[in-house]
Amino acid sequence: MSNAANAAGVARPIKGLARRAAITGLGLALAFADRTSIADVVAVVSSKSAITALSKSQIEDIFFGRVAHLPGGLQPVPLDQAEGSLARDEFYTKVAGKSPAQMKAYWSRIIFTGRGQPPKEVTSDTDLRKRVAKDPTAIGYIDASLVNESVRVVF
Repeated sequence: MSNAANAAGVARPIKGLARRAAITGLGLALAFADRTSIADVVAVVSSKSAITALSKSQIEDIFFGRVAHLPGGLQPVPLDQAEGSLARDEFYTKVAGKSPAQMKAYWSRIIFTGRGQPPKEVTSDTDLRKRVAKDPTAIGYIDASLVNESVRVVF
């Protein structure tokens, strides 16, 4: 085999490898762009709720199952978005600095030791907004652009 033939034979696999790497890179870039396209996520309660504002640590305590009652005696009912949703990932990153894997590990440990259960899950922002609007003790999080008169932003 001549050097020219060998060079052409080597160039072809490298060219194919470069093409695969470029396609993979493009796919990752698109996936990352999609993951960051969500607007700000805010914690909400029913507009009928007595709760007007909560601190970051209060929100974290509610969603981590560390608080049974809020000031005023209300027992909060936290509602989570579906696992893997952009809103859920952003919310836990914003409030607790935790990744989805860290949250899964946290709740696995809490459930295993019998110390609690994770918040109930809902399927979407709009479903969560409807459920929160109906229940003055419910608290959840949605994309800020979906806030309307039925819910109040508390964080």
